[in-house]
Amino acid sequence: MTGTLVAGVDSSTQSCKVELRGLHDGRLVGSGSAPHPPATPPASEQDPQAWWDAFVLAFAAAVRDAGAAPGDIAAISVAAQCHGLVVLDAHDEVIRPAKLWNDTTSTPELLDLRSRIGDTALIHRTGSLPTAAFTLSKIAWLARHEPDSFARVRRILLPHDYLTFRLTGRAVTDRSEASGTAYYDASENRYLTEHLDLITAADWLPMLPAVLGPDEPAGELTSEALNALGLRGPVLAGAGGGDQHAAALGLGMVPGDLMYSFGTSGVVMGVSENAVHDLEGFVDGVADMANGYVPLVSTLNAAKVTDTFARLLGVAHEELSRLALSAPALGPRPVMAAYLDGERKPNRPAARGLLSGITSHTTREQLARAAYEGVIFGLYTGQGHLERSAVPTSGRVLAVGGGARSAAYTQLLADTVRRPVLLADAAEATARGAAVQAAAVATGTPVVSVRDAWAPPTRVAAEPGTFPAGAWHDYRATAAVTGLDPA
Repeated sequence: MTGTLVAGVDSSTQSCKVELRGLHDGRLVGSGSAPHPPATPPASEQDPQAWWDAFVLAFAAAVRDAGAAPGDIAAISVAAQCHGLVVLDAHDEVIRPAKLWNDTTSTPELLDLRSRIGDTALIHRTGSLPTAAFTLSKIAWLARHEPDSFARVRRILLPHDYLTFRLTGRAVTDRSEASGTAYYDASENRYLTEHLDLITAADWLPMLPAVLGPDEPAGELTSEALNALGLRGPVLAGAGGGDQHAAALGLGMVPGDLMYSFGTSGVVMGVSENAVHDLEGFVDGVADMANGYVPLVSTLNAAKVTDTFARLLGVAHEELSRLALSAPALGPRPVMAAYLDGERKPNRPAARGLLSGITSHTTREQLARAAYEGVIFGLYTGQGHLERSAVPTSGRVLAVGGGARSAAYTQLLADTVRRPVLLADAAEATARGAAVQAAAVATGTPVVSVRDAWAPPTRVAAEPGTFPAGAWHDYRATAAVTGLDPA
């Protein structure tokens, strides 16, 4: 490779972000972003062409920001939102809009498949008890509700697979993304076509992308892709991966570390060298982008909960944070089970948020705190499930995502976990992690070596204060009363 830079891409639900970094030192030299069209559950869909258009715009902005020349890019790797279903026809044209991870309309199909496969078998084979987020149920939904579209399907891709396909012309994926489909066994590195056969008997394997290893290049960019991005080849593409999995790379996470992610969805995630199978179904034992695993618990409602309460209270986010931190940690006050748009951990797609403990003396400060703690307590419950599944959690606690910029999120998280909460110097951890992989494939270096060399510095954002014991107890009681007990 003649280039001196690599590009890491984060194609999320909301936008596409691109970072350009030095090939050998990981130094950030340029960045750009472009929005995606909005998508809202329960029927949450986007046109994959919009992802490509946003990628081209974001990439061009990053190149301008860096002052890069056409021959400066050695490799590109794409990380993206997980689970979404992209279907192509015999001419490799998109058949219909992609059904996204937060589309819950396939819940009936999911429940039917779970009953036929068996929950224990699913967990043993895939590492997860799938929700409607997982791709398998979306394929079943397509077959049942749009049979004409289903009959045209010749390729089945995930969001990052589609962008890599547009770059290279190759239908490939990686272990991290494949393990979020419910038809792939990461521990045996094989597709479970028997799960797909329950939808209909078909020759499934030719429709599915090849699963590449973390250090394995997907191929060189095509002339069409080079022209669209204004580049001069050769430029390699990495296998890519899922957004949270790439974030783990970008943060330099190792076994013992915990990541709390406060984005549209909420995630608490660890790192494990061994496969994890939680027979209670809370922990998704998915593969990572470094030949290991990143067991995680992912909730549907996170920063959008505090977005909602900022709107309801008529304040900006900084004021909402100030209000929450002004409320006493102890004493009777409202708590919230924050299942505003349904939930997936616990799997309650029809649930709604429940605010309890309101009295005539309830204050704005208490309501603000309940919003933050509703998100944090749901994820803290997830940490308990990781620990029950023997995932090591004694290392660092890292907060990431847009919500991590809020003092209330970091302080109340520190109070809850009773440990310091760190922020990493990695504003875009997912794009950074994708760049780590791009550098690995460009230089032929193991991805874990680049991960460790590029691990960002951290700082303490919050030291633990008072553990909100009463609110934590009331939260669990509120969830139990409504039949939504996550424990």
